Amino acid sequence: MRNLRGTQTAAIIVALTAVAVLPTSARAVDSGLVGLTATTETPALYGDDAGGNADADDPAIWRNTADPDASLVIATAKEGGLRVYDLAGKEVQSIPAPPAPTPDDKPGRFNNVDLVSGFPLPTGRADVAVVTDRGRDRLRIYRITPGAARPLTDVTDPNAPLVFSKTLDEVNDQTTPYGLATWTDKATGRSYAVVSRRSRTRLALLELRTTATGAVTYRQVRTYDLPASFTLPDGTSWAPCTEPGDLAQVEGMVVDPVNKVLYAGQEDVGIWRMPADLGGRPKLIDKVREYGVPATYDEAAEECVAGADPGYGGTHLSADVEGLTLLDEGSGDGYLLASSQGDNTFAAYDREVSDDNEYEGGFRITAGTVDGSQECDGAAVLNAPLGSRYPNGLLVVQDGHNTPDERDADGEVRDNTDFKFVDLAKVTRALDD
Repeated sequence: MRNLRGTQTAAIIVALTAVAVLPTSARAVDSGLVGLTATTETPALYGDDAGGNADADDPAIWRNTADPDASLVIATAKEGGLRVYDLAGKEVQSIPAPPAPTPDDKPGRFNNVDLVSGFPLPTGRADVAVVTDRGRDRLRIYRITPGAARPLTDVTDPNAPLVFSKTLDEVNDQTTPYGLATWTDKATGRSYAVVSRRSRTRLALLELRTTATGAVTYRQVRTYDLPASFTLPDGTSWAPCTEPGDLAQVEGMVVDPVNKVLYAGQEDVGIWRMPADLGGRPKLIDKVREYGVPATYDEAAEECVAGADPGYGGTHLSADVEGLTLLDEGSGDGYLLASSQGDNTFAAYDREVSDDNEYEGGFRITAGTVDGSQECDGAAVLNAPLGSRYPNGLLVVQDGHNTPDERDADGEVRDNTDFKFVDLAKVTRALDD
């Protein structure tokens, strides 16, 4: 996710841990994409001490089948924990992230969230929200209770293992769970979470399991390491520029359960497609425009300084690739949507693997009744009736630079983020036209 606010130009690409200064590319950003407006937005979150270090990141949409008007949006706020919103964008529950065990340790930091429907619990099957706790290197699992005043209840096994670390020192180094996608294998009924590792290329497949006490834990099935460097058409080797010691990480992920494939956004590289069980080789279905651009990290300036663009990148995505979500139109039809964070757009790809996920178009979320979405991180879409407000379904996107700006007592602009709700009918019309 980007950590720089303010106006971005085609010459400045902000990577997860560094600012990359790049030349203007001949493969110009598409400025002709249709602009869609949001219906509403959630309350602003502030990433400072006064705001509880709450930073909007990733949403998931839960449908109340008995009362679609009472459906919810569950979203991460990093050190601010979880927020639960109704369809009007009103907060109905706030769950804090776990505190640091000692002053020398990192506190909980909720990064991504996804849902599992009908998960088996001792009290019966229930929908659960699964969250990556980047701060403490664990998954957190919450049962969803329809109609409850506080709909989320923590059912995580207190003895659940660390996901990637072997020691608490490694936990505090924060190469911990980052991106997340859940899925259920219909053939076996088993549910899984695919989790990416911050600052690394590793993905882990975790099976979710119920303990004898009724809590939810997980076990690692296997891991897969995506490439960290790439051979370009001219025979040279290229790796995205990062801070020393870091690799090109993945955050945005989604599983297509019909085709049993995982889509993973390697932020400064592009979008990969691979088996959801991590049991096969990945294919890079699209690249960011910056793919192949040579750059070196300037420690004094704390930025990546780039050379000439050799022209090996794609034409639809500007780094970072974020917010992958699946627009399911039934019978295997629909779109893979991706946030192109570098140019504030969204790209849509054909869901059909047989068509090799052909690019189908794109759009922007622009200002209307509320402001638009900029530097979008997480996104979620649900193509199902959601009561009177969203009878055609809903797209929720993070806004990484919510406006209007607010300033602190020293006159500095406060980090201000939130989530935008977009009527899905607007999206489908834009993609079908």
